[in-house]
Amino acid sequence: MDAKDTFYNYITEGNKTKGDFIPIGAAMLNGETVTGAHVKIPLKTMNRHGLIAGATGTGKTKSLQVLAENLSDKGIPVLLMDIKGDLSGLAKPSPGHPKIDERHEKIGLPFEAKSFPVEVLTLSEQDGVRLRATISEFGPVLLSRILDLTQAQSGVMAVLFQYCDDNKLPILDLKDLKKTLHYATNEGKEEFTKSYGRISTASTGAILRKIIELEQQGADLFFGETSFDVDDLLRIDENGRGYINIIRLTDIQDRPKLFSTFMLSLLAEIYSTFPEQGDSDRPELIMFIDEAHLIFNEASKPLLNQIESIVKLIRSKGVGLYFVTQNPTDVPEEVLGQLGLKVQHALRAFTAKDRKAIKLTAENYPDSEYYDTTEVLTSLGIGEALVSALDEKGRPTPLAATMMRAPMSRMDVLTDSELDTLVSHSQLSKKYNKEVDRESAYEMLNEKIKKAEADEAKEKARIEKEALKKAEAKRKAKSTSSTRRRKSTRINPVVKVLTSATFIRSVFGILTKVMKK
Repeated sequence: MDAKDTFYNYITEGNKTKGDFIPIGAAMLNGETVTGAHVKIPLKTMNRHGLIAGATGTGKTKSLQVLAENLSDKGIPVLLMDIKGDLSGLAKPSPGHPKIDERHEKIGLPFEAKSFPVEVLTLSEQDGVRLRATISEFGPVLLSRILDLTQAQSGVMAVLFQYCDDNKLPILDLKDLKKTLHYATNEGKEEFTKSYGRISTASTGAILRKIIELEQQGADLFFGETSFDVDDLLRIDENGRGYINIIRLTDIQDRPKLFSTFMLSLLAEIYSTFPEQGDSDRPELIMFIDEAHLIFNEASKPLLNQIESIVKLIRSKGVGLYFVTQNPTDVPEEVLGQLGLKVQHALRAFTAKDRKAIKLTAENYPDSEYYDTTEVLTSLGIGEALVSALDEKGRPTPLAATMMRAPMSRMDVLTDSELDTLVSHSQLSKKYNKEVDRESAYEMLNEKIKKAEADEAKEKARIEKEALKKAEAKRKAKSTSSTRRRKSTRINPVVKVLTSATFIRSVFGILTKVMKK
């Protein structure tokens, strides 16, 4: 038996599986494809998460596309984060090409061009099913982590939520939250102090600045109703194929805060609502997060801790997370250690830093007598990758330099008209694209403030009216008193004559004359 036959047996034996699986290509030895030495990924272990990495132009997106297609064919729904906008072609069949036929002949797998059931979703104003969530669904703890609040500020956030719960004020969007913040330190300051203690204006001011920062990245479009139901990610079409849900994120690369906020809310919602699956033979949902560094680079430490916790726990819900990025070092070690499948495309060594990163990357893979991993990482061609997966018992499969199979769908984007047709026929767009702005904390607090202002104006008017009445009564009383004084001092004309000085002098003059006589 020659070396090629030995290698063939080594690969096929290590990739044996009793359950269902996805063949992603054929192993390579010394740069040549070994036909029939198929590299397989058991469905049973696909909830153990994974990584697709490699330099620009090495085939990461096509590997993602191949996995999504085969999962859909197996009846497993998929969620894709489409940062670059090149995944919508999944909705149309591949036009085919002689090079594709040649590749599949080497691999030993037939090629079939086909389209897949696709749902286009969006976080922004792009065409697609609108994704939204309410502030209340986040809760004070998760929202505080997203905003990177201090312990004191997190306490204020908890009080705000408690006040709204106690007073049945729904917090649906950012304007509700900002209004509650304003009310707590202005019109409702006395009410808050009496029931919940004094709230620092410095804390509310800091929270407001963090909210405005998030708002500037487009979060006002994300927070609100109708809130997206994650169960709608689990749809199966009439042919038993899982829907491939593509979230268009081409306009969000410069808004990483919004992206990480959305991702965390989605993972938290899935974890809290999906039932425990246990040791199942197939996953419930597989998520591919393209340009994963956008989550990790901008995330605060509390947010990173939350993401790491969810990554560790969410697989029990039958959900697999696959991070797609240029370099494995983009993913924190705590997360990287949880990833069972690794599809590593070529890395380029242009600098000393690049060579160091390649060496570190090579250490993440099992040792192999057939490969010098560090050397292979820099010599892989387009559409070739080092693959290490987990078998059905959770053990690493043999490390294999793999010729990856070609996507069955179009390796290009949909035209504008094709995209419009896809969105217009969507059942979910009718459910979620109608904007709802029902009465919530913003309107209720405004009404409460107006009522308080009206009551205050009414009371002020009453006080002013009473003051006017008192003033009028006082004026009348003063006027009456003056009149009485005038009346009391008014003298009878006869009396006036009799008491006048002239009359008295006359009388005394007469009397004097009489006495002299």
